[in-house]
Order: sequence, then C-alpha cells, then structure tokens
Amino acid sequence: MTATPPKLTLLPLIAATYFIVAGGPFGLEDIVARAGYAGAILILLITPVVWAFPSALMVSELASTLPEEGGYYVWAARSMGPFWGFQEAWLSLVGSVFDMAIYPTLFVAYLGHFAPAVTAGWRGIAIGVALIGVAAAWNLAGAKVVGDSSVVMAILLLAPFAVLSAYAALHRGVAPAHAASPVHFDLLGGILVAMWNYMGFDNTSTIAGEVDRPRRTYPLAMAGTVALIALSYVIPIGAVALTGLPLAQWSTGGWADVARATFGSNPAGPAVAFSITAVGMMAAAGTLLGLTLALSRLPAVLARDGYLPRVLARRHPSTGVPWVSVLVCAAAWAACLGLSFSKLIMLDVLLTGLSILLEFASLVALRIREPLLPRPYQVPGGLAGAIGIGVPPLALLVLTVVRNQAEPLGPINALQLGGILIGLGVVAYFLRARKESI
Repeated sequence: MTATPPKLTLLPLIAATYFIVAGGPFGLEDIVARAGYAGAILILLITPVVWAFPSALMVSELASTLPEEGGYYVWAARSMGPFWGFQEAWLSLVGSVFDMAIYPTLFVAYLGHFAPAVTAGWRGIAIGVALIGVAAAWNLAGAKVVGDSSVVMAILLLAPFAVLSAYAALHRGVAPAHAASPVHFDLLGGILVAMWNYMGFDNTSTIAGEVDRPRRTYPLAMAGTVALIALSYVIPIGAVALTGLPLAQWSTGGWADVARATFGSNPAGPAVAFSITAVGMMAAAGTLLGLTLALSRLPAVLARDGYLPRVLARRHPSTGVPWVSVLVCAAAWAACLGLSFSKLIMLDVLLTGLSILLEFASLVALRIREPLLPRPYQVPGGLAGAIGIGVPPLALLVLTVVRNQAEPLGPINALQLGGILIGLGVVAYFLRARKESI
C-alpha cells in the first residue's frame, strides 16, 4: 500500500506562492530605471490592483471550487470544452519555457556582480543549466519539502532588504553624489516588468491535489501573498528614494550596487551588499524551485488525459511526484537559456497573459454553465463582478501587445513570434483530433 504524501498547509503555500509570483524585490531595478522612483512606486501600487488582485480573486474562486490537480487546465476544459482546455495548457507550457529561463538568467546576473569571471562566456549558461537540474532534483522530494523550504528561504531573503530599508529611511538625502546620467523614461516598459513581477498566482492551482483543505486554504493564501508581495516591493524602493540616490545607479541585477551606494562609506555597506547578492541568487533558485513544483504537474495531467505521452504521468510511489514530467520540463527550460532578460519577459507576459485571460473567461463561463456549483469562495458582485475583474488585466495585456510589437527578436519581433507559438497550439490540437479519428 502506497503511503499518502504529506500536503502543503497555509504558511508553506503562501511562501511557495510568494516565490512563484515574486521571489523578492529582484527584477524591479528595471522599473526604477525606466520610470523613476515616483513612477516605479505608482506602477507597483497600481499593478496589483488592476492585475494581481483580480488574478488572486479569480484563483481563489476557481481553485476552491475545483481543487483538482491540473488547476487552470481543468477549469478551462470544464467550463469551455476540451479545445480551450488544451489552449490554456499550451499557452501556459510554452510561456513557461521563457519564464523559467528568466530565473537562471537572474541567478547568473547576481553571481556576475559578485564574481564576473565565474559567469563569463559559456560558464553562465552552464551555471543556469545546473541550477535547473538542482531545482528538478529538489522537487523529486515532494511538494511538502518544497513548501517548507520556501518558508525558510523567504525569511532569509527579506532580511537584508529589511536592513537596507531601515538604514535608508533613517538617512534621508545623504546618498553620495554621483554624476547624473540622462534617464530614458519608458512607462510601458516599466508596466511590462511590473506585470511579470505580479504574475503567476494561477500556477499554484496545478498542485491543488497536494494542498491541505484547498477550499479554505487557497483564498487565504492568495490574500496573504498579494499583501506580502506589495510590501516587499514598495518598501525598499521607497526607502532608497528618500536618500536621493540617482536613477543611473539602477540596472538589472543591481540591488547590491544600490546597497553599496546607499550605505556609502558606512562599513556595514559591503556586508549588506554581499547579503543581497547571496539572497538574489537564492531568490532566483527559490522561484525556479516553486515554479518547477507548479508547472511540472501540467504535462502529467495532460498525459493522463491523452494529450501527451503516457510516460509523463508516471509518479514516484512514495512522494507522488510526476518525476518523468519534472525531468522533461527541466530539459525544455534549459534549452531556452541565452535570451536576454527583457526579451524573455516580453514573450512570457504575452503568452502567459493570454492564458490568464482564458482563466478569467473560465470563471465567467463556469458561472453561466454551472450556477449552482458549490463555491466556498465567490468573487463579489455576481456575474457582473466576475466579468468586471477581467477587464483591467485585459487592458494591461493590450499595452503589452503594443510594447512587444516594437521589440525586435532576430528577424521578427516578439509579438510575431508569440503569434506563431499561439497558432501552433491550435494546429497541435486539431492534429491530435485528426489522429484520434483515423
């Protein structure tokens, strides 16, 4: 008889969701550089209202109503039929290829600030591949191990930012003078990065079968995670802004440089900068760990339903982990290493953003098709409320389309490549349908 694997409780789910969605303030440097302090804070306060909070409400209702492994794939298939269920899964999986390459890229960027020679040339790619391998191996131990590890990593991660924020708040306007460089303000680019920094609440739905009391736990976890993310984003940037540190000091992977400049000649500065570099690498690893947990369950469910080879549904007898799916996903993610940070974000937001819109459509469709289905948590406002919370994310996604259209990616731009990948999902579904009919 196979033992029942231990399940995720509330605090580990909040910690795992925090890493899946945010992983700390890392990645925000581009927003400050693009939009300035006031603009960055405004973007980081508005984005959760129009993007993260609606997503959290949607996930709270659907995950507590249909707490099944496969999450958003199950929602779309049940509410709108198998075609849309497959498209939801396709967009999420293809988007994950670009998303999962971001975190090894950030890991290498932070390591490069500490030891540039270590990440030079091919070494950076090799380190990224190794990191993906570690995350896959860690996930084989089970969801409970990943969740408990996330709690410890979250505490360690936020500690140096708390020190930096406290010091900056107590030393207003005393940042060392630097020659000011002209800053190119890119509001849409800043919003795009913020969307990525607040994206991923739906990913936790795929592990609903491994969550303790999911009908109660999911709404509480979503609310707690939104608040934790917003605070961990806004407080450090707002505190550093009080010191008057020039915007030219901000760059991708540059939180350690910001800490050094903020502390100036204070002897604690190098230690805090070193700590931020260390937890920056840990944050990238933690996010990779959490997303491996969430995304690797999707191919296993698709395999169970006959969309992918059955071997992907194989599970470890003691942990219940779909180990073949974990390893195959890790290999696919490693293949996308090498693209720039900005291009990875643009493709990820476009593809994953569309999958999120399908989830909002699933919320509305399920309300219409199954109005009497028991809903432990329900988005307020009836059907109008369910429709209304999807409007702001739709508007933001339109902005990303405008932004992506101008971004070159080899011979085509990011929007064109995204369109090709979306079209391939439709082709893949009908090819499978034709094969079954023969």
